[in-house]
Amino acid sequence: MNKAYDLLKEEKLEGLDSLGFIFEHKKTKARICFISNDDTNKVFYIGFRTPPKDSTGVAHIVEHTVLCGSDKYPVKDPFVELVKGSLNTFLNAMTYPDKTVYPIASTNNTDYMNLIDVYMDAVFHPNIYKYREIFEQEGWHYEMEDADSELTINGVVYNEMKGAYSSPDDVLSRQILNSLFPDTTYAIESGGDPKVIPSLTYEDFLAFHSKYYHPSNSYIYVYGDVDIDEMLEYLDKKYLCKYDYLEVDSEIQMQKPFDKPVDITLDYSIAADQDVENNTFLSYNVCIGDVLDPNMYRAFDVLNYALVSAPGAPLYQALIDADIAEDVECSFEASQRQMYFSIVARGANEEDKDKFVETIESTLKREIQKGIDKKTLYASINGEQFRARELDFGSAPKGLIIGLQLLDSWLYDKDRPFIHLHAVEIFEKIKSRVENGLFDYIADVYLLSNNHKSIVTLRPKQGLTAKDDEELKSKLAAKKATMTAEEIAEIVEHTAYLKEYQQTPSSKEDLAKIPMLTRFDLTREARPIDLAVYEENGTTILHHKVSTNGIHYFNMVFDISDVTLSDIPYVSLLERFIGLMDTEHYTYTDYTNEMYLHTGGITTSTTVHEVFGEHDKYKISFEVRSKFIYDEADAARDLVIEMIRHTIFSDEKRLSELITAEKSHIEANLNAKGNQVAATRARSGFSKRAMISDMSSGLEFYRFLVDLEENFDSKKDKVISKLNKLCDTIFSTERLIISSTGKAEALEQARSLVNDIRPLLSQTKTSFEGQDEYEPHQVKEGLKDASQIQYVAMAGDFVKAGFKYNGAYRLLNTILGYDYFWIKVRVQGGAYGCSMNCSRQGDIVFVSYRDPNLLETINVFKETGDYLKNFDADDRDMTKYIIGTISGMDTPLTPSQRGLRGLNCYLSGITYEDLQKTRNEVLDATVEDVRALAEPVEAAISQQYICVVGNENAIEENRDVFTSIESLY
Repeated sequence: MNKAYDLLKEEKLEGLDSLGFIFEHKKTKARICFISNDDTNKVFYIGFRTPPKDSTGVAHIVEHTVLCGSDKYPVKDPFVELVKGSLNTFLNAMTYPDKTVYPIASTNNTDYMNLIDVYMDAVFHPNIYKYREIFEQEGWHYEMEDADSELTINGVVYNEMKGAYSSPDDVLSRQILNSLFPDTTYAIESGGDPKVIPSLTYEDFLAFHSKYYHPSNSYIYVYGDVDIDEMLEYLDKKYLCKYDYLEVDSEIQMQKPFDKPVDITLDYSIAADQDVENNTFLSYNVCIGDVLDPNMYRAFDVLNYALVSAPGAPLYQALIDADIAEDVECSFEASQRQMYFSIVARGANEEDKDKFVETIESTLKREIQKGIDKKTLYASINGEQFRARELDFGSAPKGLIIGLQLLDSWLYDKDRPFIHLHAVEIFEKIKSRVENGLFDYIADVYLLSNNHKSIVTLRPKQGLTAKDDEELKSKLAAKKATMTAEEIAEIVEHTAYLKEYQQTPSSKEDLAKIPMLTRFDLTREARPIDLAVYEENGTTILHHKVSTNGIHYFNMVFDISDVTLSDIPYVSLLERFIGLMDTEHYTYTDYTNEMYLHTGGITTSTTVHEVFGEHDKYKISFEVRSKFIYDEADAARDLVIEMIRHTIFSDEKRLSELITAEKSHIEANLNAKGNQVAATRARSGFSKRAMISDMSSGLEFYRFLVDLEENFDSKKDKVISKLNKLCDTIFSTERLIISSTGKAEALEQARSLVNDIRPLLSQTKTSFEGQDEYEPHQVKEGLKDASQIQYVAMAGDFVKAGFKYNGAYRLLNTILGYDYFWIKVRVQGGAYGCSMNCSRQGDIVFVSYRDPNLLETINVFKETGDYLKNFDADDRDMTKYIIGTISGMDTPLTPSQRGLRGLNCYLSGITYEDLQKTRNEVLDATVEDVRALAEPVEAAISQQYICVVGNENAIEENRDVFTSIESLY
């Protein structure tokens, strides 16, 4: 045991197959948590309690700026250098309302320690005290190009938050938190209010860092297969021992309970041509209490499902049947000092607010009196227990999610760090009390009879963004009018100076201080494809032999590559609605309950797979994905067959509800995912695959849903007929492939299931109906909304221009994303981000994110070819780009992801040899290989497929860029 620390706690974490330790550094009282297990995807973070006192965004700006150079690593962007040149599996920083966290993860031991050292030096010894320019670049600053220019404001966080304040969902979430905790730090916007950010001074910014970024206020987390003795020694000798204990006042205060509910109404902006009707958000929000209650921490996830989120749940259905909302959502938030529960009606009207509240409370009263449905409660608990066993968090390392969950208690009580890491045991405890009416009691005490609640109404207002923009413009013009010629000249001079500062690269000497791996640290061999192909009774079985903790991932894959374009939106309807309507033997509510009682879930997905080596050729699969423990295979089989062969689509009321809810859901995502919308629309001009994507999940599908909703009575019969025909056409033995992920037992079980399933499917392969005419067309499209920022996309096809794909294109994601675009679009332009994506079939697309500019970004994209022609890099830089690219190729996969990767390789025709060839081309890439990409990139981008989603005034002011301007909605 290292003498610099006290061991405060040791605890067995059964559900995680881990041991938890809490150490305290004697000198500074810094807290260190170590979760020990054999996971090679090691995680580390250092976090601080950072409760802001105002909405200047100081906590957020500090988070950005500490990663812009430090004493030991004085380069301008060590974060970017790490992204380019490390094998990280996670690298980011996050600002919350009450804390700031700096997490990293890596499977490589040397890389892991390199990342930790850069982050530790960044948070404790940042260059922000030496260079005010860092604050101005990431936070805010005034700009004027010359004395005659308008005075404007720019800054990365400033523009990021303008984007956040353009999303009604973000605005509502923020106001809900503020409304429930008005006397605490949660009444403050930690990310920053764009109207308030420019009031933050450099001095207050530095004072915030000086106060909170101290070891005595820190929470350090170490996870995985780590030598903890070496880690503790490193932390003490390199950093902690150099500080004395400091009393930091960062305690998060509790909100005193309300005597009565509060009622708040605010406006949010919609475009001038958007309808205000059915565009209000109504929310019913309740403070649940102390996050240190482990039972309520888990119980409300169960109650959320039983009351609102389950198909046909009583509160959801009551609000829909009362015609109050187009869709209803529920959230339970437990990542702050006091938890809260929110029910949100989307697509509502302000005049229905009282009816909204009355419907919720009368429904709650009724459910409590008769008893909340116990089968639904058991189904919800089983689903939660399955997820706790699976620990599948997609691309995020599970150690990271566990570590963030740890903070839900550790941040507020250093003696109870692990109380939320015993999920399996807590759910068993909760399950044992279902029959005793636990959830009826909870619903009564914490929801119905609780006065600590708020009703927040967010109502639409046309042109509010334009009004705010004009007010800011006038305010800045008035400020400029009071300035002397010397003051104006000073801003002009400083604008030029800041741009020069941003354009000037760090010295080679400083860059060399950033630790990095060598090419010898990289594995030459491509990751194997988990795939073995078998046949059973005429059906192909793909087996992905992976350890899955006793779970069988069993996917029925139906090849629908012959689907016509006109059928695509109906296939998407089928994918979304099947399983949410009555079947021959179950109501849709009962079906969902049975599903979670016996499985971890049954979902559907339509996927477009590129065919390797063939231009714009593809295969489309309709996948029915199920996951279950082996003993539940028969139940899972029966439930899948019930869904795909016996769903009843003729319930017109239910079908109408689903169409309206899905339209509302996609509408909410259009703005939040404006970069995806812009990229897909730009590509759809030359790529049939992109057009399919747009018609199945993008803007075209949204417009299809709007049309169905508005003309439901005249189109419902066609929809019902289409869905029935599609079931017969798709769910056929002739189209079936099985994808089974698990150990050898999974393969044998898959063979048995195939023989059970085949006779229950359609025995003939029928063709899809409708038209399949895709016409390439030029896209120069502006899509207007009420955002304060833009998402700018430009795309093209280099294969169509006569060039071929090779592995060097993979390097462009790193080189452009973290050099050329990073400097031009983010650092200088002030956008939150900018990226590039390239497919093996020749699609290439550039897209910016939360971008204050439009034409300027398009011009940056147009000049990409020139940048590549003049590209230069020494051996260290090329190694860095290669390592960063390989890192993205080698991201650890969960068991289910490994199975899906094997399936995709099979359907795409990608062999291990193909993957190895691409990897070799990445590993062996030279400066000349990168320069050789200038011509194909220039040829593709010169095709000028453009789509911009964003601010209506900015799009109108740049009308010459577009051949088509429309409203996004």
